[in-house]
Amino acid sequence: MGRRKFLGGAAAGVVAGAATTVGGGESQAQTKSDATKPDADSLYHSHEGGSLSHSLLPSDPALRVKAMETLLLEKGLIDAAAVDALIDQYENKLGPKIGAAVVAKAWVDSAFKKSLMEDAAKALTSIGITGNGAEQMIAVENTDEVHNVVVCTLCSCYPWAVLGLPPAWYKSEAYRSRVVREPRKVLAEFGVKLPEQAKVRVWDSNSEMRYLVVPQRPKGTETMSEAQLAALVTRDSMIGTGIPAV
Repeated sequence: MGRRKFLGGAAAGVVAGAATTVGGGESQAQTKSDATKPDADSLYHSHEGGSLSHSLLPSDPALRVKAMETLLLEKGLIDAAAVDALIDQYENKLGPKIGAAVVAKAWVDSAFKKSLMEDAAKALTSIGITGNGAEQMIAVENTDEVHNVVVCTLCSCYPWAVLGLPPAWYKSEAYRSRVVREPRKVLAEFGVKLPEQAKVRVWDSNSEMRYLVVPQRPKGTETMSEAQLAALVTRDSMIGTGIPAV
């Protein structure tokens, strides 16, 4: 299902209420929104406390954003393709490139790799990566014996600092529930076929721990530069649902 259809049905009922605000005048929904505007820290969910943050339904802010986007599209003030391209840029290109550079550096620099595995937050800070959850980062390494995969079973905690925006499937109920129960089957559906002797380790992210999978360096890349190696590292391989290949 495409991003644009994801909240389409749920947002339909919100559009009518939001139209009053767009057309002029302050609606009750607008007043409530301003009064409950979240601060930056609220973006990092905790797995403790109430269940509202972990609802399977889209949050009220998500519905309001979708309603606003729908109205702007209808009025011709924004272009759908441009919005999708911008989201794709942050979800699949800019963010993952940061993580790919970190992985490539770990592949070629043994001292940096040691630091990354011992204290990922400190290692990231040493190369200028801070904020957006970098302080909660933990690196886990894939080997011939162990394959790591990351999930957030209760919401969608994600290593924004190195991977950018989380993909829609990462936040889906299906992935969050199934990868814990049947990780090999889920990985196979992503195209990751593991040898029987390899163990699968599932890491559950939360507001205090964000995981970065350091995939194995592909064979036959000994002569590649760090930049060339970074180009092999995909977002999915740093979540554990993919494997870098030449």
